[in-house]
Amino acid sequence: MLLCVTASHRTADFDLLDRVSRGVATTATDLVEGTDFVRGAVVLATCNRFEAYLELDEPLTAAVPIATEAVFATLAASVGADAAELRGTAVVLSGSEVARHLFAVSSGLESLVLGEDEIAGQVQRALATARAEGTSSSGLERLFQRAAHTSRRVRSVADLGGAGRSIARLALDLASTRVTEWSAARVLVVGTGRYAATTIAALRDRGVRDLRVFSATGRAEQFAARYGVRAEHVLREAIRDAEVVITCTARYTVTASDIPDGSRRLVIDLGLPRNVEPGVGKLPGVELIDLEVLALHAPLPELEPGARALVGSAADAFAAEELAAPAIVALRRHVFDALDAELDRARARGTAGTGERERTEQALRHLAGVLLHAPSVRARELAEEGRNAEFAAALDTLYGIRVDAVPDEGKARAVDRASGTA
Repeated sequence: MLLCVTASHRTADFDLLDRVSRGVATTATDLVEGTDFVRGAVVLATCNRFEAYLELDEPLTAAVPIATEAVFATLAASVGADAAELRGTAVVLSGSEVARHLFAVSSGLESLVLGEDEIAGQVQRALATARAEGTSSSGLERLFQRAAHTSRRVRSVADLGGAGRSIARLALDLASTRVTEWSAARVLVVGTGRYAATTIAALRDRGVRDLRVFSATGRAEQFAARYGVRAEHVLREAIRDAEVVITCTARYTVTASDIPDGSRRLVIDLGLPRNVEPGVGKLPGVELIDLEVLALHAPLPELEPGARALVGSAADAFAAEELAAPAIVALRRHVFDALDAELDRARARGTAGTGERERTEQALRHLAGVLLHAPSVRARELAEEGRNAEFAAALDTLYGIRVDAVPDEGKARAVDRASGTA
């Protein structure tokens, strides 16, 4: 069973998301190691959201409130009182709604900027982190891989990403009312990660020529050489020479002591956790644009109906595949167990040479896969039509294969409604 606990800029303020995001590094590991029924966990913490995706061993709806409490209890151990505040703003999704939500998030439909380019990569990096920490699971792997496929399809068909939408570009659009001429501006980027590279590209699109980069990790020289910018090694001196400072790093927080004087200066904070202390915006000569300011100016175009339809269709297909999976697995096991038994008997007779035997086995396994393809497709189609139980009954009638726990789609939706997620 899949579960998602989510809070974003739509339900929570940025200060809360900022504080929570600083303490979630071990949340997935703590959930998997400290909770018997959590099979896997992936935590997604981006510039405007916190989400915990769980796969639960317990298929009953009673597991939803228990798992939800486990998420907040685990957070409370690392972020204290903020966990209780997050509880009041978070939304809990389970069953088929989890896929629908993640597919929309990964496609940029739930972002601060509709169609945001970076979110798909952030989603997949969250999965990569879970893999590295050993907290992923087979169900979450299927969910996140399908999310990646869906986001690519949404972008190609609906062209949401065609305009290069990103928070960095939105920030520069807003900053353009403060910067007289970008080609003459001295700009410092604090950070050397993927988002810094995206920001560099957005700045060059606006004609910026004087670009510098600072890194608290010592990577400035390497990054500067790769992207053709100037490396800076002392932050305070680098800020002294800059008219525009853009932060996009999780490694360093700019404080008031880093600002050398009262010269007119625009500071843009693209980070969560915050890269710039709020007090910096109160200094003489400094104007601070952070995520809260960007949220007020984010365009609110009507959502692309085609993109929403694609996400809905992909989520329905994923749900159908999950419903059909036990029956498909049972059929495949039945066929390949029979094939292995026959091959074992053939090997025991020893009537063929090694090369001929291997070619025969390969051909028979290929044939078995070909024969299984059509019933597997039909199983998914029946699941989408709410007739999953019919396929299971047919397996029992034809082959004596008993499939446990195969709900039809109608029953699955009833379970979702009972848990308050449909």
